[in-house]
Amino acid sequence: MRPSSDLCRTQEARQRAIAASANLANIKSIANAAAAAWAKEARQADLREGRKSLAAEARRTHASGGSFLFDSLPSENPDRGFAEA
Repeated sequence: MRPSSDLCRTQEARQRAIAASANLANIKSIANAAAAAWAKEARQADLREGRKSLAAEARRTHASGGSFLFDSLPSENPDRGFAEA
């Protein structure tokens, strides 16, 4: 299971708070590294969630009989649209 962007940002904030309250340099550096890792994972989670919502929108549009964004764009295939003729 992949973590959500909300979970990642919560964990990032927690690690930043640990780093801010730590007295020892090694604890600060480890917590800052962990916070950076959680921030990176949050960015990846945002991308995953965006792709997931785009795919869900495409499925809903296709199920309702409508055309999706890519159906209205010009095709690189010059024969597209002539298969039915």
